[in-house]
Amino acid sequence: MAEKKKTAKKAPAKTASGAKAAGSGTSTKRNSGLTGGAFASASGTLMKLGSLTPSPGSRPKRQRIGRGHGSGMVKTGGEGGKGQTVRSGGGKGPAFEGGQTPWARRLPHRRGYSQKARDIGHFRSRLAVVNLHQLAQWDTAVDVTPESLKEKGVLKKVLDGVKILGNSKPGSTLPAGLRFRDVVFSNAAREALVAAGAQIEEGN
Repeated sequence: MAEKKKTAKKAPAKTASGAKAAGSGTSTKRNSGLTGGAFASASGTLMKLGSLTPSPGSRPKRQRIGRGHGSGMVKTGGEGGKGQTVRSGGGKGPAFEGGQTPWARRLPHRRGYSQKARDIGHFRSRLAVVNLHQLAQWDTAVDVTPESLKEKGVLKKVLDGVKILGNSKPGSTLPAGLRFRDVVFSNAAREALVAAGAQIEEGN
């Protein structure tokens, strides 16, 4: 029997709209067939989450400890010691001598030393200072005392007392007849006030 030739059927010509639809169907089919975690980039290449890497230098390599003395991270592994050395502010002071009595406690005590050599805020006297030129406009009818000096605004605080110093400015003269009570003087101030005829109570 003679073999019958099979004639291939010609596919109908695709219109422009049909080609567009076919293309969109292919694209949809390709994207819908992607597995989870994969995306198609704009260039058409397949991009997976496993291929993502951080920016260079954003994640430095961690320090591996316990890898030999040359690494500098053996024994305590960068964590320091335990107890005194790991506490903030711990350790030994510069005068520590290994537990023996330190030199400051080995020295003998001196008998009768003055307390004035110690803390200035507790054992020394702090005096408020007034210079002679500040008294150039003083009213002679008012005695110069710590209270009057503070009242007139010459002093802000009396502290432990008031001392008159001999500093003066050119052109400033002391009024005659000033009277002083409950204040102390420097030698130069006392001489200048006595020469100006000031009255100073004894004991100051």
